[in-house]
Amino acid sequence: MLELQNIDVSYGNAQVLRQFSLRVAPGEITCLMGRNGAGKTTAMKAIMGLLPLGSGQITVDGVVASDLPAYKVPALGVGYVPQGRRLFSELTVAQNIEIGLMARGHSDEMRDEVLEIFPRLRERLNQQAQTLSGGEQQMLATARALCLRPQYLLLDEPTEGLQPSMIASIRKVALQMKQQGVGVLLVEQRVDAVLSMADTVAFIENGEAKEVISVNDLRADKSLLTRYVGV
Repeated sequence: MLELQNIDVSYGNAQVLRQFSLRVAPGEITCLMGRNGAGKTTAMKAIMGLLPLGSGQITVDGVVASDLPAYKVPALGVGYVPQGRRLFSELTVAQNIEIGLMARGHSDEMRDEVLEIFPRLRERLNQQAQTLSGGEQQMLATARALCLRPQYLLLDEPTEGLQPSMIASIRKVALQMKQQGVGVLLVEQRVDAVLSMADTVAFIENGEAKEVISVNDLRADKSLLTRYVGV
């Protein structure tokens, strides 16, 4: 279980998360939804150790991840695909994948598995990341995270700006990870994508945790979307 337990997170004097709690179970897709600025990306950065906690703790299968430096968090099996992809743009596709492999010491077998999932990247191994299309860059960012063979995968707005075929590819990967027992934490504003992927939806408002409901309950009553997301 990936657990955020009553965490406070601030940017300087501006507090963003307030006693925020969240649980991501293995083999489930949990979507974190809220308005812009509610604290969704901040929660993901806190999980990855990129932002310090003011209070509370974050645990990954019982290990207190929030006590570790950021570079050790991926070694716990937490893969992160940030909003905006954050690739090493001047490096090739192959080099970006190699960096992902180094985080947990995985072999060329893992590299081949990732390229099996994204065959288009195999055709572009010697191409600089910055020359890829937006959808291909999203594939590469996701492939790099999968090189960890993660137990938990964080996806921050993975379908933003993508054409339908690329959105379908990212959705397929998320569902495949779920089937393999990976816990997926998804930040996504596209309601259709959430309803087609998620098992559980957790709402956040002004940095505070609100309702957590099953996606089936959300399909039956979408009033919470109006209340917390404005759609």
